[in-house]
Amino acid sequence: MINTPMRRSNREVTDPDELISILTRSEVCRLGFTDGDYPYIVPMNFGFTMAEDKLTLFFHCAGQGKKLTLLKSNNRVCFETDINHSLVTAETACDFTMAFESIIGFGTIGIVEDPEEKMNAFRIIMKQYGGENLPFNEKMVAATTVLRLDCESFTGKRLEK
Repeated sequence: MINTPMRRSNREVTDPDELISILTRSEVCRLGFTDGDYPYIVPMNFGFTMAEDKLTLFFHCAGQGKKLTLLKSNNRVCFETDINHSLVTAETACDFTMAFESIIGFGTIGIVEDPEEKMNAFRIIMKQYGGENLPFNEKMVAATTVLRLDCESFTGKRLEK
């Protein structure tokens, strides 16, 4: 599901193939958690699947830590990824800008408990970084926590030079 239109509709990316392209070329996805009065944002390695406009993101992390504590109290998160940053200079200071491509979205996140789904998630994450055919260390897999983010909405945005 794609979110409602953005204010600068001329920058919105709506084509599913282009959205997948942005995600595929992204190296880091930032997760935003609720932490009392302030948000908590953490950059993470990730992988994703997209089927019939349903975006699912997968992450791996240690079995304990702040993000896991925060998701137990509120599993609603936002995420952001961006690529192709390039400064666009101008004759006046207020006309400087940044070219980029990004995706921002919202959803619920949880721990993957099923061993088969966990291994599939590891394969999806490794595919993101070109390592889908590498063997897995079973001890490391067992000790690692996998998170699944079921996206409720997301938008793509682009500003070209």
